[in-house]
Amino acid sequence: MIEEKYKVTAEYVETGVEGIKRTGIKVLAMKDGYVKTLMPLEGNVNHVGIMYAGSLFTIGECMGGAIYGVAFDVQRFYPIVKEVTIKFRRPAVTDVTLELEMSQQEAEAIQQEAEEKGKADFALDLELKDTNGERVCEVNGIWQIRKIPEGMDTPFPTP
Repeated sequence: MIEEKYKVTAEYVETGVEGIKRTGIKVLAMKDGYVKTLMPLEGNVNHVGIMYAGSLFTIGECMGGAIYGVAFDVQRFYPIVKEVTIKFRRPAVTDVTLELEMSQQEAEAIQQEAEEKGKADFALDLELKDTNGERVCEVNGIWQIRKIPEGMDTPFPTP
């Protein structure tokens, strides 16, 4: 379920970046500090009938922005991705889901560092699962929040 205050944020995650929008990604749940997304198999099949690697990468990479939208102060900070790696464990032949939760304490510590230094990194270790709950790949990366400079509009919708 998507909490009312995050409906605009969920829509932005699904459609705010044209390349992501084309995959058909869906936000299944969104609340304070929690996001669950789905990458549909339909429209994301490669030449051998399994989910395209780029689509799997996309659901993992965009999770940094999705968790930013529900865990960080979008009025003060904006996200960027610094580094992402992916390990393919088994072919994805169904839709794929990805869940991520970040505690308020973790988000506050990252924001405190960004307030002091102008930016702060945060690492995510993600497991993408098929509809049987089997891990199809792992995405690991480093994202960063940065202070929004004076005069710059927030680049992300606000709840």
